Amino acid sequence: MPTVLETHIQNRFRVQPNHANNNDTLHGGNLMKWLDEVGAMSAMRFAGETCVTARVNELDFERPIGIGDTALVEAFVYDAGRTSVHVGLRAWREEPRSGEMERTTESSFTFVAIDEDGSAVPVPELTVESDRGRELQARMLEVEDNS
Repeated sequence: MPTVLETHIQNRFRVQPNHANNNDTLHGGNLMKWLDEVGAMSAMRFAGETCVTARVNELDFERPIGIGDTALVEAFVYDAGRTSVHVGLRAWREEPRSGEMERTTESSFTFVAIDEDGSAVPVPELTVESDRGRELQARMLEVEDNS
């Protein structure tokens, strides 16, 4: 059974002018795409199957990410159903020269594991075996409860 920390993935994206909106900050749609891609990787690592996006449960844009900054996207599985995988997602603005970071976005997506025919397939049980895994899971379950 996969653990929360085994599903933890971080990826960085350099924000270029073609990613920006009229305010010279990262367009929310581009960030959503990156969240979806990294979230799917985490879900597939957990399920051992192809996973497709079923739902964006919550998406809060707290502050912008500027052109020239790096968007750091973090994903981890915090809960699972029979065929569904719940992934917690966060993004940070990172200043590439100094490494200074501030959180910009928090979200959770639900993915469904599918087979070659596109039919939903069962996923394993999630194991939470470390303090860090319990901390990540608890934070996301709290966000769900407050929704």
